[in-house]
Amino acid sequence: MAKDFYMLVNSKVLPEVFKGVIDAKEILASGKAPNVSKAVKAAGISRSAFYKYKDNVFRYETTDRHELTMNAILSDRSGVFSAMTAVLSEYGANIITVNQSKPVNGTAAVTITVRTDNTKITVSELLSRLKSVDGIISIKEV
Repeated sequence: MAKDFYMLVNSKVLPEVFKGVIDAKEILASGKAPNVSKAVKAAGISRSAFYKYKDNVFRYETTDRHELTMNAILSDRSGVFSAMTAVLSEYGANIITVNQSKPVNGTAAVTITVRTDNTKITVSELLSRLKSVDGIISIKEV
């Protein structure tokens, strides 16, 4: 039995149905359609095509996005994390992941990854602004 393998193929050479399957999956994930029937109709494909390919067709995301992962120590006070995310939002950073530990001795460790390709300032300026937030004890790029 042949082992499964993946191929990266330009969508221009594939049948349109594959693009339709990806579109339908994205429509469902975004909530623009409440169910598969409406998603496939919006994408212009059949339900049978969707179910045939849905587990085997994926959009390839390049890794050329600008991402920043930071470790921060926050004071265990109401609003500190919210203030941190407000600064990120203010300057156009898009939060991708957040991992926060349970507070110990009045502080909590947070690891946060943000997309910075649309930020209005440099990474070093962003870190500097975050360091000035009341309640952020320390923050550094990983």
